[in-house]
Amino acid sequence: INPVGLGAMVIAAALGMLAYVGSLGATAQAFAPFIALFVSLGVSPLIAWWTKGRYYLARRDRSPWKPGQLVTCSVCENPFESEDMAQCPAYGAPICSLCCALESRCHDRCKTQSRMTEQVQAAMADLLPAAIGRRINVRMAHYLVVSVSLIALVAVILGVVYEQHSLTGTQTTGGATAMIQAFALLSLAVAVGAWWIVLGSESRQMAEDESNRQNHLLMREIEAHRRTDVELQAAKDAAEAANQAKTRYVAGMTHELRTPLNGILGYAQIMLKDTQMQGERRAAVQTIHQSGEHLRGLIESLLDLARIEAGKLRLDLAPLPMHEFLDDVVRMVAPQAAAKGLAFELRTEGRIPRYVRADARRLRQILINLLGNAVRFTDSGSVTLVLDHRREVSCFRVIDTGIGIAAPDLERVFLPFERGSAGRRTGEPGTGLGLTITHLLTQLMGGELTVVSTPGEGSTFSVRVYLGETADPGVSATPRHRPVSGYIGDRRTLLVVDDHPTQRQMLAGMLLPLGFRIREAGTGRECLETVFDHPPDAILLDITMDDMNGWDVAREIRSRGLQSLPIIMVSANAFENQPAMLEAAGCQAFVDKPVIESELLAVLQRELELEWVAELAVPSWVAMPIPQTADLPIEHARTLLRLARMGHPQGLQRALDAMVAEYPGQAAQADALRELVGRFDWPQLIERLDRAVGEANEEAL
Repeated sequence: INPVGLGAMVIAAALGMLAYVGSLGATAQAFAPFIALFVSLGVSPLIAWWTKGRYYLARRDRSPWKPGQLVTCSVCENPFESEDMAQCPAYGAPICSLCCALESRCHDRCKTQSRMTEQVQAAMADLLPAAIGRRINVRMAHYLVVSVSLIALVAVILGVVYEQHSLTGTQTTGGATAMIQAFALLSLAVAVGAWWIVLGSESRQMAEDESNRQNHLLMREIEAHRRTDVELQAAKDAAEAANQAKTRYVAGMTHELRTPLNGILGYAQIMLKDTQMQGERRAAVQTIHQSGEHLRGLIESLLDLARIEAGKLRLDLAPLPMHEFLDDVVRMVAPQAAAKGLAFELRTEGRIPRYVRADARRLRQILINLLGNAVRFTDSGSVTLVLDHRREVSCFRVIDTGIGIAAPDLERVFLPFERGSAGRRTGEPGTGLGLTITHLLTQLMGGELTVVSTPGEGSTFSVRVYLGETADPGVSATPRHRPVSGYIGDRRTLLVVDDHPTQRQMLAGMLLPLGFRIREAGTGRECLETVFDHPPDAILLDITMDDMNGWDVAREIRSRGLQSLPIIMVSANAFENQPAMLEAAGCQAFVDKPVIESELLAVLQRELELEWVAELAVPSWVAMPIPQTADLPIEHARTLLRLARMGHPQGLQRALDAMVAEYPGQAAQADALRELVGRFDWPQLIERLDRAVGEANEEAL
């Protein structure tokens, strides 16, 4: 209840009615409407001054906004000038005067002692003695206001009816008594109804209060969740920052380790090619090479773990010959098992496809880790690799009869740097990263790694992974598992760019014996001058150099128009081996240091389209003797000639195998023809076979 408006209206209306009925004289009766108007205009500021505005002003403090500043209402979201805005305690935000007037849910929280019940209670406390005033509560005040208002309304209605009957002359002597009786009865009903209204109003008020309380609790909970989210995000950012710092530390440390290790392994590989070095010196070099390989494996494990945790490890999917892949694994593990007197067996179940689509390097790493552990922790008995391939899902099981794993260790066997108690007792060397990386790689490939073990009886590690079957990619021109001594075709020039002379000399010593011409550059600017003066066939480029890094050099080369020149990054910064960075700089490949000869040669073969010749074969720049084919069996020569004219390499390989099986003495001739088939040199192959068939026909005549 606003006493300014209501009080001014009541006073003005009362004086206007008194003047209208003539109680204030004839003149006042004539000006009754004006009296009511001017009284209301005069009384309202007086009441406002008397009450000090506490019943209708929501904003008593100084406005927090500047005069004329536009402030957005939190309810209607419209901008208004600051004079028309107030800070609403219910919303805790600015609200305009219109939204404030229409808001009914807040119950005038900003205006204390503004409700009618509160005002009646305050008035009764002032009028009544203190002992009685303290006993009057809000409910009683509310009831008195409602009941008095309704009784007064009934009295006015009955009074109007009684007055109308008096004016018409129909009023009888008992009419007044009847009216009083009716008023008494209606007052009783109104008193009961007023109590019902008060109870209903209280129930509604309690429901609204409970709803507001729950909303307040909900808002507090939302705010708590928001603060928790902020704290979690801060903790996540801190953890990511710590993880990135750890990753940078690992990358930096491994870079510093890989750079000198590249020289150790590189020169060890070069020295082992020297057939004149035998005896203790060769054994010492082999020990250096093996120790370097062990250190390289440790560094690679740390890098793999950091890559996986940083989400930077990618899978290079390609057609994988399954039977040859299994032969590789057996060839790598069988000697280790035989050296310990263990029986090693490979069993296959179901149909094994010829080619599957997989990352050969990572799949081999998984199996070698599991098989290596099985051989290491098995003193007697056997190690078995079982492959069950069904519906394009391969299940590899590594079964051993070793020391087994205790039950408490099974829960933490895949954690980093954790080793089982049995493994620690045996004193076997290890870093505790092998199974961790194997588990993470299996998950990265979308597979599952499980273990079942019995202490003293052995363990079974099972790897389930999806390996979809794919088509035969064709005959490979690369001799597998055989060292190369050169390549077929014109001699190629390679530019080796590295700021460490030792690294350049190591790569030169590795590639010069294969027939490459090697030029060297020690800085990025020297590389640019050399490239544009005498363009090489390919560039082997280091990343970290003093004046320009490798990425800048590669981008500069591409910006000057050399788009087809192959650029191969050779660096110890393994974390920069990312397809996006290679593509942005226009690079074709990345080779990690320490450089493994087979990996570097595979990249050179792909980028320069080389065809290697096996060791003890003669390189292409040396005149090769033409093999004699006149003594080929006539029936096989005709078959080979027909297949060669069809351009059917698989059929030629099978026909050569059949010829060697029937005529073992033709093995040398078959190998020479296989070289031509592998190079797809159809004109020379057809010419030789045609000559062989012609000479055989002449001899028959």
